[in-house]
Amino acid sequence: MQLSEVFRALGENGLAELLRHVSIGRLRTYQLYENLKVRAHARKLNTETLRKSGPRFWSRLLEGDEELARDLAQGVLVSNLEMVQAVLDFLGIPNRDGFFEKDVDAGQYLTEGWQQRVWERFHGQFPETLLVFYINHLGWELGKAEEVFVPAAA
Repeated sequence: MQLSEVFRALGENGLAELLRHVSIGRLRTYQLYENLKVRAHARKLNTETLRKSGPRFWSRLLEGDEELARDLAQGVLVSNLEMVQAVLDFLGIPNRDGFFEKDVDAGQYLTEGWQQRVWERFHGQFPETLLVFYINHLGWELGKAEEVFVPAAA
């Protein structure tokens, strides 16, 4: 599964919602600001620029722009580390404030049905689109997901 597929599964409105959850301050703190600014083809990057860039980002994601998908994903996730850490802690994946070692073998933590369990545990606590995005991102990042997760109706 490609990361751009996760964005496409959320739809253009889902992308717009994710962009509203990006913190420019967190981008700067984690040194992602310049990368995303360049990827966005923007002279300056602020919340208004991000919001207005949504349709252009959407077109590029439809074309399978994986570099854009990765930079957007990083921006969304560092802006929502509280959710990331809560999910990782719930799954028992060792992490430091929401970050885990890239070579971690998470197979033992991602047991059958883990996505639905995460959804059921955190649905209502975090914005739906953001939570579905992270569940799919985690599956993509750890190489365990072959298709996009869509939560079962509650």
